[in-house]
Amino acid sequence: MQVTRRIPPGKETPIPVQTHDRAQSAAGELCVLARMLSSRDASPENPLEELSGLAETAGAVVVGTVVQRREHPDQTTYLGKGKIAELKGLVDLHDLDMVVFDNDLSPAQTRNLEQALNVKVLDRSELILDIFANNARTYESRLAVELAQLEYSLPRLKRMWTHLSRQTMGVGMRGPGEKQLEVDRRLAEKRIHELKADLAKIVKRKEREVAQRESMSVSLVGYTNSGKSTLMNALTNADVEAVDKLFATLDTRTRRWMLPGWGPILLSDTVGFIRDLPHRLIASFRATLEEARQADLLMHVADASNEAVLDQISSVYKVLRDLDIDEKDTLLILNKIDRPGAAERVKVVQSRYPNAIPISAFTREGFSMMSLAVSSALTHDFVELEVRLPPSDGKTVAWLSSVSEVLSKQYDDDHVFVRSRIPSSHAGRLVSMGYDVRIISGKLPQRAIELNTPTIATFKPVASIFNEEPAIEIPQNKAAGF
Repeated sequence: MQVTRRIPPGKETPIPVQTHDRAQSAAGELCVLARMLSSRDASPENPLEELSGLAETAGAVVVGTVVQRREHPDQTTYLGKGKIAELKGLVDLHDLDMVVFDNDLSPAQTRNLEQALNVKVLDRSELILDIFANNARTYESRLAVELAQLEYSLPRLKRMWTHLSRQTMGVGMRGPGEKQLEVDRRLAEKRIHELKADLAKIVKRKEREVAQRESMSVSLVGYTNSGKSTLMNALTNADVEAVDKLFATLDTRTRRWMLPGWGPILLSDTVGFIRDLPHRLIASFRATLEEARQADLLMHVADASNEAVLDQISSVYKVLRDLDIDEKDTLLILNKIDRPGAAERVKVVQSRYPNAIPISAFTREGFSMMSLAVSSALTHDFVELEVRLPPSDGKTVAWLSSVSEVLSKQYDDDHVFVRSRIPSSHAGRLVSMGYDVRIISGKLPQRAIELNTPTIATFKPVASIFNEEPAIEIPQNKAAGF
């Protein structure tokens, strides 16, 4: 079915649009936004502000909005009959191309809505996937988006290919439509399997690359459009794209940051999070988020000028839990304090998160305090140790000099004793590889305990090994490393 869209200013010919073409991007289409709010949902001043930003990022033109408050969604059309009639009136009045819901719809609800409204209907997840598909630039991110789109579309194949309707040809017989649908589903499942295999290889490669790095690493995480890329540019002169729109960054970028009072560390900018981020998308982007998983410290950047900043902070922590990295050391950075209204919100946020650090990535206000906090957080994860090495092992001595602060070196006829302050991850690496290590202060990461390192019962007495003062006792369950 073809309809003619309203002629934009400066255009002299109408543009035909396929109303139910789900493969077509939302860019350039006229739409109305809809949302159902229950009593459990927050009641922001503009409940569709974020969805409007998503629609604009996707390139759609928002004509109107419809909001309904009810305790439970309608099982058939999500909204009630009255609101569906209101939506139908807006669609006919403005000759719209689609309706976008700020809720996740079931395949049946989407089908029923499209039949009632006679236009394409997108839910929140499908709109986010459309944005990601348009913004994906690297091979890795394109694979992740394709996987998420296929997993989203698989249960919706029946409604996507409505021209392949079932045609009964007799008892026990199946028509060509159902056969074609089965072929489509089988092809989609095969492609999903291939994409998962390719992404698994990328994840393993990323894990190896990150694990081989000897510099400390910090990863920027946060709600989309919170200013992470602007902050990275200010700290590293990275010149990455920093624009005022949602999901401008989909690919992780890593640059060297000369941390004052510390030295060079690696700083990574990651994809932004958002409320109700589709779980399929989180799983698909695991390779892209590997930098955050392996980082020594997370800097959670929040937009202090946004009235929903507390909800955004909570949403980010929820995504971090979904990624199993919520227990990593994290600094909360309140960005955009130069914006109107930010000062009052900073006080509100600090009443709940007293250690939050207010900054402005644009004016660089608060950078000294932020850098000091980063240095302190990284130092907190250090171990002071002494390692005994053969005099011929210059490679390990050089490695210790590159990744740690060497406090002293002592030589005898058979060994060299290197005393240093070193990140706990590197200390655990030494222990797990079988080096003779004496922990003087600090603790080793849990991973060393789970590998092949000995327990307290099998350790040689450290005083007899080094002929020095006894080492600080390590608890039985913390005895050996990672």
